[in-house]
Amino acid sequence: MENVHLQGFNLNKEPFVWDNYSDQPHVIRDKEYKKAMRKKHLFDYVKLFFTSIIVLPISIVLMKLFKGNEKLEYGIGVNLDKGEEQYALVEELGVKHLIIRMPLWEMHRIEEYIDFVKKFIQQDNEIKILLNIMQDREHIENNELLKKNIKIIFEKFSSFVEEYQIGSTINRSKWGFFSVSEYLKFYKTVQNIRDEFFKDLKLLGPSVIDFEYYYTARALFNLEDIKYDKHSSLLYVDRRGSPYNTQYGVFDTKNKVDLLYSLTKLSWKASNEIYITEVNWPISNTAPYAPTSEHECISEEEYKKYMIEYHEIIKGTKKIKRVYWHQLIAPGYGLVDNRDGKLRKMPAFQTYKKMIND
Repeated sequence: MENVHLQGFNLNKEPFVWDNYSDQPHVIRDKEYKKAMRKKHLFDYVKLFFTSIIVLPISIVLMKLFKGNEKLEYGIGVNLDKGEEQYALVEELGVKHLIIRMPLWEMHRIEEYIDFVKKFIQQDNEIKILLNIMQDREHIENNELLKKNIKIIFEKFSSFVEEYQIGSTINRSKWGFFSVSEYLKFYKTVQNIRDEFFKDLKLLGPSVIDFEYYYTARALFNLEDIKYDKHSSLLYVDRRGSPYNTQYGVFDTKNKVDLLYSLTKLSWKASNEIYITEVNWPISNTAPYAPTSEHECISEEEYKKYMIEYHEIIKGTKKIKRVYWHQLIAPGYGLVDNRDGKLRKMPAFQTYKKMIND
């Protein structure tokens, strides 16, 4: 598959280029553009800094005091471009929660997305969908276009989809946002449409990736008139090893969850009902499909082992409502390899099936 600009992704112009192999944008190569945008949003970085040095120490001190009572639910990501084979695979796994991307730059394909989602529900009416509304720079900059297309999405999906993750990976500029303020404005626009016309829908945010909780703190502690009905986090832990490994000496998976839960408990902007909406490990010898360099990749057996450990740790915290594995079909990081037009279930596929049904 050729790497291309997706139609509508920043009007088909640099510097935002989509990589169809790893299902994510390429790193922005225009350094002058990045520098100019960061300079433009410098004041928000100051806000981020001061929010973090106040909020994070308090949250760390208090994080062991908050006790959870969640029973973990399992979900997985499926994508329109991965084909109809996913219906049978989802049925085989028995998974009841799916996260599906709805890119704003693919509004011209919305009927395809509707059909794709409906077929899962028709196949099994117990399946619940979380629709991930993904941003592009055009919709971040054009508020009227955002309002128009969000209303269309809600009108089309609201009769059979209740939950919507608003935005994704907001702390990576290649995904379109250059500050948390930009995201808050984006989210507020969506929230206003929901509040006026679709009051029963649930909105999730802020969708910060990795252990970069200074962005989370900024998104949860501010003066904007917003509220996350449920908190979404893309909590990757250690791209090079076990989920028992630590960052900064003490922050293994359990302590990262404890701190995240503490932040949501202390914030007046969020429910402390947390979904981890994306996590995986990159698989060795799958370039260019792996989302990282080979240095971070692991074997299929290690992938299976770390997947089990990650879910066991999360389950033990009792602080996470749901984990969505990213994703079902993806040669570089999923459960099924579809290269050369053939489906190969990797070792983790059967392990995942057993794990979620035990």
